[in-house]
Amino acid sequence: MNGTNWKDFVDSIREAGGYRKRIKRYTKDRNQMLDAGGQPNTPPFTQKMGSHVTFDKQIEEEVEIDSFEPHDTLEPRLWGDAEELNSRASSKLLKIAQDFIDSLPIETDIKDIKLTGSLANYNWSNYSDIDLHIVVDFLDIDENKELVKSLFDNARMRWNNTHHIKIKGYDVEVYIEDVEERHVSSGVYSVLDQEWLRRPKRYESEIDFSSARRKAEDLEFQANIIDNLITIRKFKVAFKNIERLKTKIKNMRRAGLESAKQEFSVENIAFKILRRNGTLEKLSDLKTQLYDTMMSMKEE
Repeated sequence: MNGTNWKDFVDSIREAGGYRKRIKRYTKDRNQMLDAGGQPNTPPFTQKMGSHVTFDKQIEEEVEIDSFEPHDTLEPRLWGDAEELNSRASSKLLKIAQDFIDSLPIETDIKDIKLTGSLANYNWSNYSDIDLHIVVDFLDIDENKELVKSLFDNARMRWNNTHHIKIKGYDVEVYIEDVEERHVSSGVYSVLDQEWLRRPKRYESEIDFSSARRKAEDLEFQANIIDNLITIRKFKVAFKNIERLKTKIKNMRRAGLESAKQEFSVENIAFKILRRNGTLEKLSDLKTQLYDTMMSMKEE
């Protein structure tokens, strides 16, 4: 077993929970100062953050409509004529999945390894990632599934940030999926068993790109509002709005994937636009940096 065991991990989470309660009591009065702004002991918004938070200047990448149109075939560099995954790519993905599991501080068995997303479908493009889902049984580790999910989420984020693996030119993104989780996708391939769990079908209808773009632009506008809140030093309010907007985007995409058009829905295309033009990454970065700023204090 690599690193701490499960009991140590649980104990550390409990200790962190107690720490968060102490921080909450400590920051109760400081929140009022943050909303008022300009207090002597309130740290200014960092120069590093301020240099790249302006959404209207940074998020200008034009998204090509053609990149969303479905192809007649699966990505030929990954799939053969019989729509079987390239053997060398398959071997690499299996090794990556096993190495990730071996790097964890707990022991668990792999139930399946899935390839899903646009590269397991006809809507692949140069912007696609290889979405590698490692399926495990959360209950094999602990009955508290939320705690197990927290461990896996942190581990996969560290892995994806540390490793920059490309297969046939596409970035590999690792995800952890519980055996009980319902994963919504029209194309799912088992790398472990080398067979389709859900074979994709080419969607013939036209994509409503204009509606998707309008929806994405509205969410970008809301991101600009957050930028304005930061400018006037409403850090706490901005932090809450980042949380709200990220949840809204997540729910929007899920609604689209669960609709009849699935990957080709307006909601999912809007999500992809936001991911490609940097809005999603920017929101995540701002959340971390805002928290650090609110928790910091200047030396006396």
